[in-house]
Amino acid sequence: MSPAPAPPRDVRAYLDELVRRTRAVCGPHLVSVLAVGSLALGDYRPGRSDVDVTVVVAPSLPRRALPDLAGALAHPALPCPAAGLELVVYPAGFAARPSGEAGYLMDLNTGPSLPERVSYDPEGSPAFWYVLDRSLAHQSGLPLFGRPVREVIAAPERPAVLAALRASVREHAAGEGHVADNRVLNGCRTVVYCRTGHWCAKRGAAEAIAASEEAFRPLVEDALRSFERPRESALPLPAARVRDFLDWVAGRVDEAAGAGGGHTGPR
Repeated sequence: MSPAPAPPRDVRAYLDELVRRTRAVCGPHLVSVLAVGSLALGDYRPGRSDVDVTVVVAPSLPRRALPDLAGALAHPALPCPAAGLELVVYPAGFAARPSGEAGYLMDLNTGPSLPERVSYDPEGSPAFWYVLDRSLAHQSGLPLFGRPVREVIAAPERPAVLAALRASVREHAAGEGHVADNRVLNGCRTVVYCRTGHWCAKRGAAEAIAASEEAFRPLVEDALRSFERPRESALPLPAARVRDFLDWVAGRVDEAAGAGGGHTGPR
């Protein structure tokens, strides 16, 4: 696998400052800081992508440090150059073992295009987002500080990933709060994972599905064109076709689960 391209200069400077502030708050309790999501997969798009970061800390981190960290990293105290920052903090013991649970200590969403949110209670959040993020992090996470990715983030077992993908498809099928093109492109990435056990960038997954699934090619190509635009000017996509596509994606996830998981994916 070729390394992901370096992020834009403003994002690199932002990540450097994020790491500096995280080290200042967490001190010797900080184990690792990793870039995940589109940055890790080499598909970061200015005006469209979030900055996704995973932080791993020692269980001895004082609880009071978490609100301090949220305050230090929240936009605009630390101005986010992307659509938003999605940052999750895990305790090292939890992150190092496979799990189908959310398991975080803190989940922070902040930035110019994201609703502000900070949570310290994983029981109140759907677990599937975090299972998928850790699966992708184990495969492709970019180290920004500390111990290597594979030493700190365990890959969730494939049945847990498939269950999380099924929940993700249900969430995207509901549509609320999701841009239509992103719903389609996430569906493409889901199918490629089911077929290969490997996470790839949304655009690469969409190109693969457009090439192999003639019936959905026009919808996927429209989603790719829309994805080139900022979120605020995304193109409308036919709702019925998006629903049909996501129904098809759900079927592919069910097939993969019914086949006993198929590919084991990278470890």
